[in-house]
Amino acid sequence: MRERGYAPRGETPVLRVHRNRSSLSVIATVTNKGQMRWNIFSGALHAKVLIGFLKRLTRHERRKLFLILDNRRVHHSQLVKQWLKANADKIEAFYLPSYSPDLKPDELLNADLKQRVATTAPARTKTALTRTASTSPRSIQKQPQRVQRYFLHQHVRYAA
Repeated sequence: MRERGYAPRGETPVLRVHRNRSSLSVIATVTNKGQMRWNIFSGALHAKVLIGFLKRLTRHERRKLFLILDNRRVHHSQLVKQWLKANADKIEAFYLPSYSPDLKPDELLNADLKQRVATTAPARTKTALTRTASTSPRSIQKQPQRVQRYFLHQHVRYAA
């Protein structure tokens, strides 16, 4: 929670809570060439959302993509495995060891996005939240040198 409150010493600060709290999720991928692809969606990541994103990634690519995934359950779902097998000529997935977020290049992107979103005023409506959530990735996407720098970090250099 980003909101802060004030109260005199010895009293508990009281913050106004909004009943219509909305949330969004972001799925993204970065390349060592500085490219970034992303999608915002409501709810949790599930196989159909992931497959839709993978279809978008491979749609206009001429060369085979190599995708680094963590071990989230959705990445190993039957639907995803079947889709990857059917599209093996376009994309190949590699899985990181369990509990190794420091090896994920997109974790650096997530940290970057969270820092940017945290500095903006809280969104009061779902429309405002969507606008805020899409402004930061769009801005980072326009800075390929920034994305390339993610791959200079010690634990992510293997993917450079």
